[in-house]
Amino acid sequence: MTDAVKGPASYFPSIEKKYGRPVSEWKGLIRSSDLTKHMELVAWLKSEHGLGHGHANALVAHTLAEDRTA
Repeated sequence: MTDAVKGPASYFPSIEKKYGRPVSEWKGLIRSSDLTKHMELVAWLKSEHGLGHGHANALVAHTLAEDRTA
């Protein structure tokens, strides 16, 4: 039996569908930004790219978590 995706990654299919960009592209934008703080990045995605708060938060949380473990 396969476990359902949980946490920030559970938002990824709806993010790709709604905004028409793959998650890898969003993560690239986050990583190329001069901003480093979680809420600054969330605000930037919302204001500059029109993402909703939940979607922006999920992308930032997942990206920053990946970068901490890399």
